[in-house]
Amino acid sequence: MEIKNITDPAWNAYGKVVTGYDCSELLAAMEKTPVPEDVTYVASAEELEKLDVCRRMEKNLYGQMEIQAGYCNGHNRKLNALEYHRNSEINVAVTDLVLMLGKQQDIREDNTYDTSLVEAFLIPAGTVIEVYATTLHYAPCHVEAGGFRCVVILPKGTNTDMEPLEEVFPEDKLLFAKNKWLLGHEEGGLPEGAWLGLKGENRSL
Repeated sequence: MEIKNITDPAWNAYGKVVTGYDCSELLAAMEKTPVPEDVTYVASAEELEKLDVCRRMEKNLYGQMEIQAGYCNGHNRKLNALEYHRNSEINVAVTDLVLMLGKQQDIREDNTYDTSLVEAFLIPAGTVIEVYATTLHYAPCHVEAGGFRCVVILPKGTNTDMEPLEEVFPEDKLLFAKNKWLLGHEEGGLPEGAWLGLKGENRSL
């Protein structure tokens, strides 16, 4: 599939580049995190959260709401799923990586989404981005043989286990963890109970 640059006007529907933050300490700390052959996600990593740049992002980018800073690392070339939150997500690309993105507005009334609508964007190493709340996203894809590393900053508690839920609104079928609405693909290898709402090809790079 075509991989676009974040200078492409198409990127503007999904997020924006954030400038002005010195991420040198954060990037150095991330070099110590593991890069498995599959994908690992750590929602909250104390060694990242204590850094001055993360505290500053909490005050400014999240308007003084309490945040968690973690990471998503590994090797991946497939879409597998898409998720969204009720808020923006801040990512820091430690390596070059590709994000496959979609729009929440394109989810059908039956909670399905056509994977042909997905667009892919290259995020260069060292870039800080805001991924909008209405942007469907999931694990990055690696560009280099050594895999990818990506910082993930979200409101505290996001992506953690949630209490049992009584469905009120059809969208509730997608709620998979705290502040995490998920649409999986049948080939994505997701846990039992995930809503398999992605229809079409399991897109790959």
